Amino acid sequence: MTGYGKGEAFLPSGKLTIEIRTLNGKNADISIKSSLLPKDRELEARQTIADSLVRGTIDVYLSFEASEAASTGTINALAVKSYCEQIAKIQGRAEVSDEILAAVLRMPDILDNKKADVVDEGSWPLVAKALHEALEAVNAYRDKEGRALYSDISSRISKILELENEVESHEAERLEAARASILKAAADASIKLDPERFEQEMVFYLQKLDINEEKVRLRQHCKYFMETLDSEPCPGRKLGFIIQEMGREINTTGSKANNSAIQKSVVKMKDELEKIREQSMNVL
Repeated sequence: MTGYGKGEAFLPSGKLTIEIRTLNGKNADISIKSSLLPKDRELEARQTIADSLVRGTIDVYLSFEASEAASTGTINALAVKSYCEQIAKIQGRAEVSDEILAAVLRMPDILDNKKADVVDEGSWPLVAKALHEALEAVNAYRDKEGRALYSDISSRISKILELENEVESHEAERLEAARASILKAAADASIKLDPERFEQEMVFYLQKLDINEEKVRLRQHCKYFMETLDSEPCPGRKLGFIIQEMGREINTTGSKANNSAIQKSVVKMKDELEKIREQSMNVL
């Protein structure tokens, strides 16, 4: 959900620039870092941003560069006239000299530098257009990043499925090793086992070690993950829940493994899943 976009509005008073930066976030956390936006338009702007960007930590910056004409102050003619009349009266003259006039013009209250609001009702359509331009640029940035993200995540899902196949390939030897270990322990302890009772107990024991349900569920979760990623416009939250379920099946497989080769595959699956979890934070 990282992104950047910029839009510009050329107003009669100067140029207004809108910049938007986004980072990962579960919700639409919007921060407008400027006082240039009118309060009566802020709610509308926030809703527009939330509708377009959906979620993330969103920082909006507004900057203004006044035009040359707008940045020039206006002389307060009434104040100049009043000062000149007072000075002329004190001096007993009909009018003041050019030197006195120049001194009056340098007085702080002669130039009226009060500026009107940068964004008024008449200029709002231009500002709204610039905001849309910035949002489109952010989404274009996100789209480009999303394509690379999709490739990385899908390859890791495929890797988990490959590792699950490796687990399955070691399953027969795992069960046979468990049987052989029990027989060896009985032989070492000089315990004579009843064949029929032994087979019954082995069936019960091997049922506890069976990971077939975990394999089926993990594969189904991987399939559902990719279907969600391909079909939903904003699948980020749902992907987080699916990842939790995938982790549960991988952990259960590891706890039942009782085999070093399977444990190695489980560790690799956990590593791939953690990377998917980190990457999924960038998915809307």
